[in-house]
Amino acid sequence: MCEIFIRANPASYESRTRSVRLHGVVTSIRLENLFWEILEEIGARDGMTVPQLLERLYDELVQARGEVGNFASFLRVSALRYMALQAHDRIPTDLSVPIRSLDARRVLERLPESWASPEPVAH
Repeated sequence: MCEIFIRANPASYESRTRSVRLHGVVTSIRLENLFWEILEEIGARDGMTVPQLLERLYDELVQARGEVGNFASFLRVSALRYMALQAHDRIPTDLSVPIRSLDARRVLERLPESWASPEPVAH
């Protein structure tokens, strides 16, 4: 069992810090390389760079929750959630299908309880 995990390229779990500008404010985010790669894939599906994706996620998180909290952790969970939703055939693996074209309610219906939260309250 462990070979599946220990044979990962060590570069994939090395951390990299990237400086990004969120509404004019420069901040640093440290994630493992594999998470950066997944975020690049997510953004590319909708024609966005990673900084553009991060700004959009940040804005929508603030709009939905009113606060951000630990943004790096949110990004890790978002990347894992993307991969899990692909594994469960909720998000197509065909990278030419933009995420924005998917029906979010349909993607999220009947998820395991621990994967979902109540409907966000708009502020």
